[in-house]
Amino acid sequence: MVGQVSDIAPHIEQRLPRTQSRDARRLQVIEATIETLAERGYSRATLTEVARRAKISHGLVLFHFQSKENLLAETLAFMAEEYHQNWKGAIAGQTGDPAAELHALILADFAPAVCTRHKLAAWTAYWGEAQSLPVYQEICGQKDGEYIAVLERISQDLLLRAGRHNDPATLARILRLTQEGTWMDITTMSEPYSFDVARETVLECARLLFRDQFPY
Repeated sequence: MVGQVSDIAPHIEQRLPRTQSRDARRLQVIEATIETLAERGYSRATLTEVARRAKISHGLVLFHFQSKENLLAETLAFMAEEYHQNWKGAIAGQTGDPAAELHALILADFAPAVCTRHKLAAWTAYWGEAQSLPVYQEICGQKDGEYIAVLERISQDLLLRAGRHNDPATLARILRLTQEGTWMDITTMSEPYSFDVARETVLECARLLFRDQFPY
């Protein structure tokens, strides 16, 4: 959705209803903010640079978001909700099969909607500020908790099917850290590997943790 906003030609956008045009403009600015965060980091991101990338005036960015802090918070909220809806939609049709749910979760983390180099780098920029950024927990805390709870439940179901007594929270944590680690590797390594290699790394982690219960 965001990726389509910047392709709207100005003469077409002028014909949009006022509310739709406003929403499209805000998404265009959020897209530019993600690119700015990816290339300049959190502290060096400026409204001027965002405006330049969005091809609108600095004043119009301020009109929509009031301040840099609000813009960065709303961009984080957009990315968090996009990620949340992406994984929830992926497992919606897999109820009752924990292995299929886990497979869907892993594939969802590397879906083009949420897994681009710009978005991963933007997430890394936010993570680098999370300790000193109360708004991160305000925006992402509940969603992160829901994801972890689902991953722990899936892990527990797979362990029960195998008759094993490992701690599901520990195995879920290993999986989550492996996934997050590949995301960070892709954005920070001098010779990053491909999304396909990253996805296969997480799948191999799941195979090692759950053995015959994860036949993917």
